[in-house]
Amino acid sequence: MSRALPRHPPCAAASPRLWERQRPQGLPVFRFALHALIVLILTLLTQIGGIAYLVALAASRGWGLRRLPAKFAIFLLCYAGATFTASLAAPIFGRVALSCVADAADRLVVRSPIYCLLNRNYVTPDVRDLAKALAAHMDKEFPGTVTVALDANFPFLNGFPLLPHLSHADGKKLDFAYYYKDADGAFLNGATRSPIGYFAFEQPAPGDELPCEGRNDWLTTRWNFDALQPLFPAYRIEEQRTSAAIGWLTSEGVARLGLQKIFIEPHLKNALGITDSHVRFQGCRAARHDDHIHIQVE
Repeated sequence: MSRALPRHPPCAAASPRLWERQRPQGLPVFRFALHALIVLILTLLTQIGGIAYLVALAASRGWGLRRLPAKFAIFLLCYAGATFTASLAAPIFGRVALSCVADAADRLVVRSPIYCLLNRNYVTPDVRDLAKALAAHMDKEFPGTVTVALDANFPFLNGFPLLPHLSHADGKKLDFAYYYKDADGAFLNGATRSPIGYFAFEQPAPGDELPCEGRNDWLTTRWNFDALQPLFPAYRIEEQRTSAAIGWLTSEGVARLGLQKIFIEPHLKNALGITDSHVRFQGCRAARHDDHIHIQVE
């Protein structure tokens, strides 16, 4: 009489603990890498967003939240709280915020709320005073003229990069938009060619000075964005106001408010007839400056 062989249950049923030990570990590693990448991106974009994300992640786990909309709402609340706290704490670190909320009477405006949402609107009090004084001067010389500010700096820590800028890291730098006119020559108050004020370049004419011609630097932020250029309106720089602004910066700005440098492209400097030594070329590894004016104080 043959003996029945013993039955062996499937491995998972017979040894669930062994199955758990053998379960692939790729998913937790992927989640950790994804969270780390999000923290890195948010930190580079906003300086404080990575911290807000970690706080929101801990809160979501502590409250047992699993749905993505709920987690995202918690992150927005944490980020809003961190942004508000940054505006209160920044003066301790020697920086103040340029307001993105403007009314009809304001002559200095930040181009887009996105600069405040990303915490890129902080400067030292000296730079704030210079910006307000420039706007007041332009309003006096050309009544009603609005001066448009762009990227400034993050609220904390000297040396923390404000990408893609190479030098906006200490609160002492600020970008202004050029003043523009339409194709018929009418001044466009407060307008810029680009929705954010950047990347709509004034192309040099044949024979203009081109200091970076022929260079092929692999590590550079001097991007031409050729595909974007046809998308922007055909505005042109309003020479009278732009020249007056740079003239005031290189005289009163230098003498009274500590202005140290202005960066614009050489072909624009020549076209505007500017000869002052404070107006310089930023170098071939930095971004183009024929879409904005860069200023910095000592």
